[in-house]
Amino acid sequence: MSLKNDLLLRAARGESTDRTPVWLMRQAGRILPEYRAVREKLSGFKELVETPELAAEVTIQPVDILEVDAAIIFSDILVIPEAMGLTYEMIEKKGPHFPKTIKSSSDIDTLKVADPSELSYVYDAIKLTKSELNNRVPLIGFAGAPWTIFSYMVEGGGSKTFSKARGMLYTNPSDAHRLLDMITNTTIGYLKSQIAAGADLIQIFDSWAGVLPPNHYWEFSLKYISEICDAIDEVPITVFAKGAWFALKEMNDLNCNTIGLDWNMDPLKTREVLNSKTLQGNLDPCALYSSFDEIEKETKKMLDQFEGHPHIANLGHGVYPDTDPEKVKCFINSVREFSSR
Repeated sequence: MSLKNDLLLRAARGESTDRTPVWLMRQAGRILPEYRAVREKLSGFKELVETPELAAEVTIQPVDILEVDAAIIFSDILVIPEAMGLTYEMIEKKGPHFPKTIKSSSDIDTLKVADPSELSYVYDAIKLTKSELNNRVPLIGFAGAPWTIFSYMVEGGGSKTFSKARGMLYTNPSDAHRLLDMITNTTIGYLKSQIAAGADLIQIFDSWAGVLPPNHYWEFSLKYISEICDAIDEVPITVFAKGAWFALKEMNDLNCNTIGLDWNMDPLKTREVLNSKTLQGNLDPCALYSSFDEIEKETKKMLDQFEGHPHIANLGHGVYPDTDPEKVKCFINSVREFSSR
């Protein structure tokens, strides 16, 4: 059965659409009271990720409440290192933490390329979500880019500098490549299984792209993203590399359909460089703190900059958790109003 709303998939393929499709990174989350009501009943974030029925419920909430043009499966990029043998914790108001980190070659020896079946709870959530969505909108699957996953595994959590992870690229590049290879192979199997379960589009998140110098980004990140893109041909692929403005020219050669832009990237300049790609983004998430009139104005300004180029409207990063859902709705409705043809 075909999708009732396939705007996102048509835009990703570079086809013309009646209006610009819109969704938000982190749309399934703390901005919604309905999400918080589910979350508060549980032991923690990981229980929600690992319980397919609940993950499906919070995945669908933004479709029902915000009326976005796509759902994105509720999960976490750090399920990959956990499946490989490195357990993480999600600490409330602090973020992810790895009790054990990768410091040496012997630490890498304790890891494995995970069998996709070890993440069956994600595929079960996708199957449930697809069934309950009843072909209303596409479902996006996702994974973290190998460098971003690597950075958490070596650093142990979030960081302003990721100096331990970046340091390994200088002090032991062979071990870095070995670990990145393992992450990449695990990720390819994981994404293919998401697609087999029903994901209509895949997004690769390289959240920490911008901490690397250009030569290291090309060697230790883009190379592995390219391998993932080359391995997947079943559905459209989006690559979102925050802060990687210096690698846009190289991204044009990636075997993917869409490049996500953060809010620091100039749409007019970027569309000249990425002339073969659909572009996604890139309103500053902080614009949603402003007045309704200002949100409408900023949204129209963004849409005007992408006019004439295949575009998926989104923020330049995930929506911040203290954002008023009514302001999010204003953004979504403004995209609909100003982009209708």
